Amino acid sequence: MPAPARRSLLESLGLHRPELRAWAMYDWAASAMQAVIMTAIFPIFYANVARSAGLSGPAATKHWADLNTWTLVTIAVASPILGAFADRAPVKKRGLALFMALGVLGTLLMALVREGQLTFAGATFALALVGATCSFVFYEAMLPHLAAPEEVDRVSSAGYALGYLGGGLLLAFDLVLILAPGRFGLPAGEGLTFDQATLPTRIGFVAVAVWWAGFSLVTLRGVPEPPMTRPARGVGEALRGAFLELRSTYAALRAHPQALLLLGAFLIYNDGISTIIRMATVYGAEIGLTSREMIPAILLVQFIGIPFAFAFGWLADRIGAKPAILLGLALYAGISVLGYRMTTARDFLVLAILVGMVQGGTQALSRSLFANLIPAERSGEFFGLWSVFEKFAGILGPWFFSLAIAVTGSSRSAILGVILFFVVGGAMLARVDVVAGRRAAGRG
Repeated sequence: MPAPARRSLLESLGLHRPELRAWAMYDWAASAMQAVIMTAIFPIFYANVARSAGLSGPAATKHWADLNTWTLVTIAVASPILGAFADRAPVKKRGLALFMALGVLGTLLMALVREGQLTFAGATFALALVGATCSFVFYEAMLPHLAAPEEVDRVSSAGYALGYLGGGLLLAFDLVLILAPGRFGLPAGEGLTFDQATLPTRIGFVAVAVWWAGFSLVTLRGVPEPPMTRPARGVGEALRGAFLELRSTYAALRAHPQALLLLGAFLIYNDGISTIIRMATVYGAEIGLTSREMIPAILLVQFIGIPFAFAFGWLADRIGAKPAILLGLALYAGISVLGYRMTTARDFLVLAILVGMVQGGTQALSRSLFANLIPAERSGEFFGLWSVFEKFAGILGPWFFSLAIAVTGSSRSAILGVILFFVVGGAMLARVDVVAGRRAAGRG
């Protein structure tokens, strides 16, 4: 029996065809927004704006949690409609471009936020978040059309790895801009007004918008428009069909019970992951950590995540995606316990390293595992559902934070409570029969 051919490096990484590399570049482009706006810098900036508007530290954390909750509710309602529409019209690339542009606009408007303008700051974040997350409905729906079933894990992991690298590079630039503004001819030192002190941060937001828009062109130019699976004549018919399709989509999912079970598990455990991502820096600011202590740690997460995202793809090839995800969830449970005990910048750094090890790989494999449990011809509508569950998975955690602060006046109890998301979600994931799910999806 002939020995199997050895994979090239690019094939091992899941980047061996031009359209796969172009697809993965959107992770590179959009992850700058996720690293700078969602995770590292804007939450601290928002907390500062909240305090300048007269809110206390815990009140600012609660305000941030509520903003995330209600924005994600809006996104969750829109996502299935967008996904079903993407399958009825040749609009995956145009949908990605439209929502990317909305997100870029919101990010640019952040540069105009001034002292005490909390409502305006929240509106810019909501627009940026809607743009980013809705664009990923169209982006992720392309994956089953571009990658063969045996390639999906590697390609998805490669996207996350490139996202870590791209987001990390721009976050590094913004970090230097914020910590050493004098090198760029910007105001520095003591006694600055709010607008002067935040000018480097606001310029950093502009850099995110330019990066996001610029590198998105690689994807828009290099990825062919996937075929329509349910063609419609005209936009009106496509929209009507999209609404009518929602009911049948939920019904069709019952024919794929393993995909449905995975969605339920993902709803629970990804809520824990999203909560840690969204609340980490605001929680750190509440307990007294400074941006100079936290942002470098978040930057470290970006670069630690690169090899570990690829490592999780490699691990999935050997033990399967499901066991690899379960390993990541076990580590996240430990992270929750350590977060409850966090008091110093060193503690925050240790937690950042651990999160960097598991974050990208766990989420990438969840995405690729779902892609292998659904039929490719209904990828748009099913990934619309995936996006609904993904967005609802970001709702419960921030809401839990808000409730904990209202009851106890502190976020520390909420950090410990996040462990429940990983335990319950992991138990549900353990019940997913991948072999049966692939067979039901016509994937062998």
